[in-house]
Amino acid sequence: MRKRDNRICQGDVFKDVIYIENIIPLGDDKFEISTIEFPLTIVLSQDCDLQWDSDIRVNQTTDEKGKKTPNDDKRLLSVIVAPIYNVEDAYEGIQLEGIGLKMSPLPRPENSKKQKSGTGQAIIQNKNSRYHYMEFSEDLQIVPSIIDFKHYFTVSVSYLESIRKINFICSIQDLYRESISQRFSNFLSRIGLPGNDG
Repeated sequence: MRKRDNRICQGDVFKDVIYIENIIPLGDDKFEISTIEFPLTIVLSQDCDLQWDSDIRVNQTTDEKGKKTPNDDKRLLSVIVAPIYNVEDAYEGIQLEGIGLKMSPLPRPENSKKQKSGTGQAIIQNKNSRYHYMEFSEDLQIVPSIIDFKHYFTVSVSYLESIRKINFICSIQDLYRESISQRFSNFLSRIGLPGNDG
């Protein structure tokens, strides 16, 4: 794990991040909000954008009267994050059963020798474009995990900053975070064909 800056960084791993799933207007300025809390998430937004956003928040300029005159051109409205799932749960297809979703079980690596490419061995070797397999250092006590690039959402920078002191777990080393970022962007920019299960 890399040494982190005193800001939100690409590759930061947080625990207990809340995703606002739905906001239902009830009338009279009342709303019903449903949320999902993910045990682990990783920040996927580009680090240069996070750096610019932080610099603007910290280094707002002032005019001759001392009044703050920020240029918010590079401020972020939100940060892209993705849940990190226990890979054992993904092998069973139960990583989202807490919200009533049954996923297709991922093939286990030991069963993949007789199967074609795109199976369990390809997943743990990060050769399947949809998933990114991760192992953490023993001191973090996080089980082998997986990111599903189809499952991402956004949260505000201020929200992550407000939970950072308690919920920040670690930050992925630069080389690995760049790999995750490139794989995520490649997955999003793929050409979707009818019948393609990617």
